[in-house]
Amino acid sequence: MTEITVDIWSDIVCLWCPIGKAQFDTALAQFEHRDAVTVRHHSFELDPALPRDGYEPAVRRSARDMGTTEAHAKQVLGQLASLAAGLGLEYRIDKIRMTNSFDAHRLVHLATKHGRTEAMRGRLMSAYTGEGALISDRETLIGLAEEVGLDREEVGTVLDTHAFADAVESDKVLARGVGIRGVPSYVVNNTYLTSGSQSPDDLTDLLRRAWRQPRSTR
Repeated sequence: MTEITVDIWSDIVCLWCPIGKAQFDTALAQFEHRDAVTVRHHSFELDPALPRDGYEPAVRRSARDMGTTEAHAKQVLGQLASLAAGLGLEYRIDKIRMTNSFDAHRLVHLATKHGRTEAMRGRLMSAYTGEGALISDRETLIGLAEEVGLDREEVGTVLDTHAFADAVESDKVLARGVGIRGVPSYVVNNTYLTSGSQSPDDLTDLLRRAWRQPRSTR
């Protein structure tokens, strides 16, 4: 029986989101009532204007966003990569290519239909940060989806149509409705909202606080 619902917003091209995923996974694993938790994932686009048919190197884009040099941006991203490495994640900063994530989000919704949400999110993120995968590219997306057990023909059909586009847009509207402006963001029991990188212990404490909430208000 579900007692706690956690809604998580993330973006595949957000470099903090794989870190947030690892932190939440650890938090959930150490939560005493983890079997009573239902997690629902939602799409978020940090920059919907990113091209679908091109990319910008992450170092260059970060330098522009921070108003600094590429050398300094690379140093900052290197610190992020070190944090990720401590969580068992690989960030190959020089290979990461910022691109449009809309179609990748549509694939996550397809994966949810087949009970493969976590596998699809995880594979997209690891390919993006660790392999320099261009996650707006049709064939790249098909290959990654096949790796997690999705049917190639169905994936191709989704990418060639507008399937799940409404679901992505609905997630974005819902995010605005609850005041989310950045990711990763977590909403627990439609009551507790927290955003950004959180330690596993802090996230576990949030789950415990929700668990102590009176049943009638959950």
